[in-house]
Amino acid sequence: MEQFGSITHFLKDKNVLVLGATGFLAKIFIEKILRVQPNVKKLYLLLRASDVESATRRMQNEILRKDLFRLLKENLGAKFNSFISEKLTLVPGDISQEDFNLKDSNLLKELKDQTNVIVNLAATTNFDERYDVALGLNTFGVKHVLNFAKNCINLRVLVHVSTAYVCGERGGLIVEDPYQLGASLNGVAGLDIDVEKKIVEEKLNMLRQEGATEKDIKVSMKDLGMKRANLYGWPNTYVFTKAMGEMLVGTMKEKMSIVIVRPTIITSTYKEPFPGWVEGVRTIDSLIVAYGKGKLTCFLADLEAVFDVIPADMVVNAMLVAMASHANQPCDSIYHVGSSVGNPVRYLNLRDFSFRYFTAKPCLDKEGKAIKVGKVTVLENMNSFQRYMYIRYLLPLQGLKLVNEAFCHYFQGMYFDIHRKVHTVMRLVDLYRPYCFFAGVFDNMNAEKLQIAAKQSGVEMDLFYFDPKMIDWEDYFMNIHIPGIVKYSFK
Repeated sequence: MEQFGSITHFLKDKNVLVLGATGFLAKIFIEKILRVQPNVKKLYLLLRASDVESATRRMQNEILRKDLFRLLKENLGAKFNSFISEKLTLVPGDISQEDFNLKDSNLLKELKDQTNVIVNLAATTNFDERYDVALGLNTFGVKHVLNFAKNCINLRVLVHVSTAYVCGERGGLIVEDPYQLGASLNGVAGLDIDVEKKIVEEKLNMLRQEGATEKDIKVSMKDLGMKRANLYGWPNTYVFTKAMGEMLVGTMKEKMSIVIVRPTIITSTYKEPFPGWVEGVRTIDSLIVAYGKGKLTCFLADLEAVFDVIPADMVVNAMLVAMASHANQPCDSIYHVGSSVGNPVRYLNLRDFSFRYFTAKPCLDKEGKAIKVGKVTVLENMNSFQRYMYIRYLLPLQGLKLVNEAFCHYFQGMYFDIHRKVHTVMRLVDLYRPYCFFAGVFDNMNAEKLQIAAKQSGVEMDLFYFDPKMIDWEDYFMNIHIPGIVKYSFK
């Protein structure tokens, strides 16, 4: 890694292609560049859209209207719209297609001639996404990005954002190593990315020939993804398809400068553009939301287990520093961006912070009354959870149904409704189980080395901070993250 100096200087006059521009992390990335380096030449934003008009609507509704851009709007005032028009160019396309299915040949040529940096943030993050969708975006989308990058004559670096959880359910110290093409996590041989695509196509053809409904096809594709992931040792479709995407980076990189960034669980912003901005209900936040609303009565986890979280602005800063560091240097460096080694936080802490916060600042129900929260029942394995759900919800209903045969239609409907809800909860718990009992910590030696090199190179680390050791978790959860969730994610 050579001396690389100022990040803002690196960004000046650069053309950056951002793939997956409407995503949570992508928006923070876009806002950061526009705010700290207004002299960036152009940000090309690839949005899944059929034409410029629909892409413009998506940009307005899903990016610029977000509270995230409040500071930038205040700074620019009346100049905001003209600045945006000058700096942002919309690219209606789809990374699941070659050349992103771009219809405008002039724009396609412009991108290949002018792009200096590509940042691939396009992905579906649903754990049990349809396999055809996840494979198209998370795996073959990467192939299309790499093929496109090879034709960008002025490209200096490509940043591919993956996830730390491509490791599956491995425990211990998880190092920043690449995944070899065709290597499974459990030793099962035969993983072939092209074969996976063929399996999907054959299954879809069979279902359509049988006259399956769209709903049936969706369920079947979800089941297929989980089945194929589990076959080779991954817990869900998301991490399986992201791992295969990384495999393609390794085999197709040639002499390109490529950086793989693997964030852990991404949470609300720590400092910039302001503390606590978050979008949607993300992983552990679903627990916090359910608890604050009084709907979480039990929790499945090892309370002593570390859960690795990292604020979104730190992930973006790490991406920017790594980008500048590796520009014009053929490489495929991998960076874990997380906190489990340098500054671990545990489920025990999460339970404590949530209880204290919602006791002091309770949410209100529909009548405006404070929702009282208590200490949740913590269950330490799946058997105890299943037993808890059966005794609490299903057993009383079975007895009630037998006693009240005269009202059988009413109770039968209620029984099936609750049975369905319990089944849904069990399915969600099964999806998240690998992370509730995750026994690994993510080595971030490469990220540590990057920080040292950045400081020695004169990088503005006060502006591009990503050291998790600077976080006081109690202050972050009590004063930044949980208030952010309440403000932006509660309905």
